[in-house]
Amino acid sequence: MTAPATPSFPARPSLSSLSSPSTRFPAVVSRLRAAGCVFAEEEAELLISTARTPADLAAMVDRRAAGLPLEHVLGWADFCGLRISVDPGVFVPRRRTEFLVQQAAALAGPGGGVVVDLCCGSGALGAALGAALDDVELHAADIDPAAVRCARRNLAAAGGHVYEGDLFDPLPATLRGRVDILLSNVPYVPTAEIPLLPPEARVREARVALDGGTDGLDVLRRVTGEAAQWLAPGGHLLFETSERQAPEAVETASRSGLLPRAVTDEDLYATVVIATRPPVPTP
Repeated sequence: MTAPATPSFPARPSLSSLSSPSTRFPAVVSRLRAAGCVFAEEEAELLISTARTPADLAAMVDRRAAGLPLEHVLGWADFCGLRISVDPGVFVPRRRTEFLVQQAAALAGPGGGVVVDLCCGSGALGAALGAALDDVELHAADIDPAAVRCARRNLAAAGGHVYEGDLFDPLPATLRGRVDILLSNVPYVPTAEIPLLPPEARVREARVALDGGTDGLDVLRRVTGEAAQWLAPGGHLLFETSERQAPEAVETASRSGLLPRAVTDEDLYATVVIATRPPVPTP
């Protein structure tokens, strides 16, 4: 696929003009390491390069040491080469989900067409796919107001339209039967497994972005149940799931009249189901 374009961002003032990073770096690393940050050196570099003042850096280190996800401290996450704005409480896009974007871009081709990012969170998937394709009509929706605010910032450059509401409910009716690519990174963690998640996710991210119900597939069933009404003939629904859940997820999509297949990336530990609306038969 065409590599996603990397947008330019305003240059941030260097802390070297404020205090010496070489003298502050060991102290920052030690503080992060003591707080249990496995990649303390890498995180310190990111914090130092992002902070605008020494006071800003100190506050950021304090927040990170207190357990706030790194991306929430920085205010952004690196996803598909883009800097995605991520506010506190909003689901942080995972690196494994880049595989879903790669699959979507390969299916869309250079033209893009109509793309909907459902359960969009920060809008990372829509932003990345929009950056990878030449011409996209981009829409996104999420039930979480904080996520919607984030997504509107992240999709503004691509001219994306972001709606607040439950799944398909807030989408314009004019999209019915026109969607070429439907991205739906639904929550798929079984309810009973939520307490097993790392605190950064369990405590700091919205539960609605994580909890997929008893078997983790409750939200997915709702999406697949309506997807065929929104997809164009030959259009594709793509969603992430776990390797363990993939067989049932595929069956769920099949029962909804879609033609599903599962693809995996072992390096990213990613499993994606691609479910296609059958094309209209040629007379």
